[in-house]
Amino acid sequence: MRPARALIDLAALRHNYELARRRHGGRALAVIKANAYGHGAVRCAQALAAMADGFAVAFLDEALELRAAGISHPILLLEGVFDGAELALAANHGLWPVVHHEAQLRMIETSSLTTPLRVWLKVNSGMNRAGFADTAVAAAWQRLRACGKVAEITLMSHFARADELQEPATSAQIACFDAATRGLQGAHSLANSSAILAWPEARRDWARPGILLYGADPIPGEGNGLLPVMSLESAVIAVHEIEAGATLGYGARFVASERTRVGLVAMGYADGYPRTVPDGTPVSIDGQPSRIIGRVSMDMLTVDLSALPQAGIGSRVQLWGREVAVNRIAASVGTIAYELLCNVKRVSFSYFD
Repeated sequence: MRPARALIDLAALRHNYELARRRHGGRALAVIKANAYGHGAVRCAQALAAMADGFAVAFLDEALELRAAGISHPILLLEGVFDGAELALAANHGLWPVVHHEAQLRMIETSSLTTPLRVWLKVNSGMNRAGFADTAVAAAWQRLRACGKVAEITLMSHFARADELQEPATSAQIACFDAATRGLQGAHSLANSSAILAWPEARRDWARPGILLYGADPIPGEGNGLLPVMSLESAVIAVHEIEAGATLGYGARFVASERTRVGLVAMGYADGYPRTVPDGTPVSIDGQPSRIIGRVSMDMLTVDLSALPQAGIGSRVQLWGREVAVNRIAASVGTIAYELLCNVKRVSFSYFD
């Protein structure tokens, strides 16, 4: 069997959720959209079921997958619903839709729902991506209350720059939200992962931890105590040597400065490991630090074994996990850990506690 695999540490997932809820101080919806950021939504939901206050997904199909697997917790639909049929399904399955624009509001008003919804009304407090303008929130809230189809309204917003600790935009968004919702009844939800960790004034009734659940700290260097949940691993499948001056891989990017012992690893960009990592990107081989040399291919990549004489065919290679931070790999290619984790595919998944 090809050795490429993703090891998912469910105990670490629970540790991170409990840390988020303890830091926030209120209830927390575990965000498991995008297949739990590439970790497996059903397995992650099952692992958190005994402790989670609820879950959040992007859209209806993601929620229905959880319901089919027996997850009965509250589930928030972050994108809301897209038509009347989806609205009816959301009501039938006890889902909580976000309402963030006029068409969704009218959809509820004109529906024939007999079961009142629990709705989350989204305020555009400055991200300018989705949500009702601060000047329109009170009217939207009044219409939801008056339509007879809504049992409860939670007021929410989303931050654009909460991972930038010196940036005043988050404080401005909090002030905007508070002004827009003053006098409106309902619980509040502001804190995403970064706000849970770094913005106490954003900690309200409901938190929405996302990336922090999976141990990729959105504010690296702050010592938040998160544990990586995914270890992306493979093994050395062949070994050879190249002489000084020889090139390696597509584009001949790597040129050996001395005789170099090369390990071939069963992992490539078709598995989700980024093609554009530079030479020198860290890997761990049998627990010892090493580096990638040569361009990542579709199915394979190459590593430097010159300083590891004991390493050979079968040696374990960790691409990211507890030995190599996924944030470090993301930074090397100018992206974020979210993207790398969501892109993992074609490898075998193993879950453990």
